[in-house]
Amino acid sequence: MSRGRGFGVIFPAFSPTLTQLISEREPFKNPGGINHRMIKPPPLDLSLPYLTADLEGIGGRIRARPEDFMVEEVALYEPSGYGSHLYVNITKRNQTTRDVQLQLADLFNLRPRNIGTAGLKDKHAVTTQTFSILFEKNDVRPDDASALIEGRLNVNVNWAKFHGNKLRAGHLIGNRFKIVITGIRMPPSQAAERSRRIAETIHLKGLPNYYGEQRIGRDGEKVREGWAILQGQKTFNDRWLGKLLVSVYRSYLCNRYLAERMRRGLFDRLLLGDIAKKHETGGIFWVNDPSTEQPRYEAQEISFTAPIYGYKMSQPLGEAAALEAEILEESEMSLETFRRMRVTGTRRFGRLTPRIEVTEAPRGVQLSFMLHKGGYATTLLREFMKTEQGT
Repeated sequence: MSRGRGFGVIFPAFSPTLTQLISEREPFKNPGGINHRMIKPPPLDLSLPYLTADLEGIGGRIRARPEDFMVEEVALYEPSGYGSHLYVNITKRNQTTRDVQLQLADLFNLRPRNIGTAGLKDKHAVTTQTFSILFEKNDVRPDDASALIEGRLNVNVNWAKFHGNKLRAGHLIGNRFKIVITGIRMPPSQAAERSRRIAETIHLKGLPNYYGEQRIGRDGEKVREGWAILQGQKTFNDRWLGKLLVSVYRSYLCNRYLAERMRRGLFDRLLLGDIAKKHETGGIFWVNDPSTEQPRYEAQEISFTAPIYGYKMSQPLGEAAALEAEILEESEMSLETFRRMRVTGTRRFGRLTPRIEVTEAPRGVQLSFMLHKGGYATTLLREFMKTEQGT
């Protein structure tokens, strides 16, 4: 998944087996030959303010059955029909993206790196996504490959078509979701009405683009380990896991920024010096006159961007820069720390602007929506369920 030599890659949300992977590897150690001053980690704040704190949630649970959590990838482009990479659109149940990637590599006697994907999908769900399979000799017919995959793997093949390049991480617009919240202890009509009020608020204001719990973790242990790596207090022989933990820590800092913006009443407006981004084109610009740009913000044509800290990250100005610097200071981090560790940095939308359809389902309430890449469905669902404590 990584590119380049530094820590500039933003890793997608991985399965809960990360903790097990870490425990099975060699433990963290102090870097040999370097005399580091051991600094006690600053306190963590994992709490995330609700956008809809004044509206009651519906409780319940998700993923009672795989069919209650359906995800469909939205492609960035369509395959051309020519080339050496066969794009295969697959629907799978209770399998990770990595599971199917390895099965496809084994089936066609290829290396796993010859199987491309645009992103990782949830395991405990029914998910539809595209894989690319490299056939250098171009000696396989799409129909034959599809039949072999369906005959040997526990998946459904929806279509297959050749293209000229490998499918890579980020080659998607986003994901469509159909999620049923079950186990609700109130009449379905009441739950649906509450959900519609919450959806209306999100439609009006947008939603903080928090990283989900599956990325950050519940107890903060992965966050602390990422902090220790950046401070030079710990090292890890497995470079891949080290990068991942650093990425987790940067995701935590991004959440801290968004949480403070929420607490201070700064989510509903642009700040002087914000770096804003256009939702339709992706163009970015510095906000020099917030009052002029505010109508576009309220129309959800643009949004402020949030920091994924690194030494090459575009820097805001004025009030926006002061808030980002404050988050770094409380974490005892600096841009020089990121430079030393070659963490380049980037920015991401500070808010999501989904359109949510609420319907009553036989076993609960169904929410249908699309999120652009980088958005977490659990970030949206928590606003409706409000089952977390201390937020």
